[in-house]
Amino acid sequence: MRKRLGFAAVVALLALLLAPAPALARSEQGPPVTVPALTRWTPESGAYVYRPGARLVADDPAGRRVADTLAGDLRAAGHGSVPVVRGGARAGDIVINLEPSRSSLGAEGYELHAGSSLSITGATETGAFYGTRTLLQLLAQGDRIPAGRTVDVPRYKERGVGVCACYIHISLPWLENLVREMSYNKLNQLLVELKVKSDAHPEANTWGYYTKDEIRQLVALGDRYHVEIIPEINSPGHIDPWIENRPDLQLTDSDGNKQPSRLDITQQAAFDYYTSLMDEYAQVFTAKSWHMGADEYMLGSDFAKYPQMLKYAQEKYGPGATPQDAFVDFVNRVHDYAAGKGVKLRIWNDGLTGANTVPVKADTTVEHWLNVAVKPSQLIAQGYSVMNASYSLYLIRGGFHSDTESLYDQSWDPRSFEGEKLASSRGVTGAKISLWPDNGRGETENEVAVRLWPALRHVAQATWGDPHPDATYAEFVARGAAVGHAPGWRDLTRVPVADGTYTFGRSFTASVQRTADGYVTLRSAAGCLAISGGKLTLNVPLQPGVEATWDTCDPSGTLQRWELEPAAGGYRLVNAITRMALTVTDDGRIVQYPADQRTPTVWHLS
Repeated sequence: MRKRLGFAAVVALLALLLAPAPALARSEQGPPVTVPALTRWTPESGAYVYRPGARLVADDPAGRRVADTLAGDLRAAGHGSVPVVRGGARAGDIVINLEPSRSSLGAEGYELHAGSSLSITGATETGAFYGTRTLLQLLAQGDRIPAGRTVDVPRYKERGVGVCACYIHISLPWLENLVREMSYNKLNQLLVELKVKSDAHPEANTWGYYTKDEIRQLVALGDRYHVEIIPEINSPGHIDPWIENRPDLQLTDSDGNKQPSRLDITQQAAFDYYTSLMDEYAQVFTAKSWHMGADEYMLGSDFAKYPQMLKYAQEKYGPGATPQDAFVDFVNRVHDYAAGKGVKLRIWNDGLTGANTVPVKADTTVEHWLNVAVKPSQLIAQGYSVMNASYSLYLIRGGFHSDTESLYDQSWDPRSFEGEKLASSRGVTGAKISLWPDNGRGETENEVAVRLWPALRHVAQATWGDPHPDATYAEFVARGAAVGHAPGWRDLTRVPVADGTYTFGRSFTASVQRTADGYVTLRSAAGCLAISGGKLTLNVPLQPGVEATWDTCDPSGTLQRWELEPAAGGYRLVNAITRMALTVTDDGRIVQYPADQRTPTVWHLS
């Protein structure tokens, strides 16, 4: 396991990534610079030049949707307002074509032709949309695009990122940045393990949740930018965020001990509870897939301590059944419930140990992250679709970080699983990187982003095209720097006030100092403002109502970092880790609460 970067190293890396990078040379003969790289480019003489007066030409409704999104992105990127029109193109125009007969382009491929005008053609709306991402990347490097033609088709159909906001809340602007960056680099699948605030089960609404309106906002962004946002509620293991206040649903061992992170899958009530949550998620998610996790259910335990599992399996499947069959039975019941709603099931691989006699339903997608007895080749031979979610691609908050440079130098591609390299891509749907919070206070969101953007571009390259388009990793990093961030991407490291000493209303006076990762510390004679009390979850005080205190200042103390969130007449104070805002109580105490539980205090700084 790799050692986590220290604070100073993260600061240095952030400075390196934000510094101007050497641009890749743009040859008139070679492909223009994009991420993912263009693998086929036929140069022509001349160039397309983007000038004032350019129009977006699209005739059919799907093409106009693509053009409308592109117009908004051109405006956000500083390229001015471009009208969307019907009819014949003229020199300087950008034309969006949909030609369903172009079957060789597949569901996501496109053709881009640059000349006196520029045309983008897809067999589908998604394909045409991806062509506009290439155009935006080219315009990020200048208004002159060398004349030529490319046909650009992805090698893998699933190209993704997984985010566990399952305990530690991740801010909505950060997630929106992620969706925009994914789309800009042609990644199409975002797995989010998170808690939606439940109306049906208010007892489950411990902090870390998102409101339904917040998720609708995120999903709408994903729909507009062709990123499918797949929800996950992990079960039957790692389900403690949902059942910590439901001991009646917790698995009980033979000594009578409750297991708060494990659902008792032998109870019909447990299945009904889980599927009722699925129904609530269906109110806000539009994805046609559901991820139930199904990992590490009996991690570190012996089935013998839970005799009810064997009893359940044998009563349902006969005397030859194993305790593992009870687990597979739960997976298959969730599969059938999802299928009844027109949704396909996805699971992690480690629960498929080979100790079961009942097979998992054949159209379940298995996401392979851990090297266990049943290898990817065996799963594929059994008819399963397998996605590569290798642990080598993980970015763990407060733990292991994927070595993107090493993976690039190895020409890593989605056939390279944990424990096995496949000779063929048959049965492999694609790959994704995963963000997990093993130590929630180990890094802030902005520190995670420093590692994320290079890793994101790498997995985009490895799943779309040639995994090693440049001779060196430094050149590949320069490629990413050349295309920059997506239009609409927000720099979340900007602090809205200068360093200095401020009075926060009638509450306190403190020295405000910007941190390297884009938050602030608040220092007074009593110490630095922090959240440090209450019950810890993943090493983070996530209880609403915990009081802010003045602690001994610690430069590496992430719980002492604050976001100054602009509000009418002043600023709200949001903790960088707990993501709760501060509220002044009637008796003068300063406490943290989710904004939908208590109205955050707005401080005027003077």
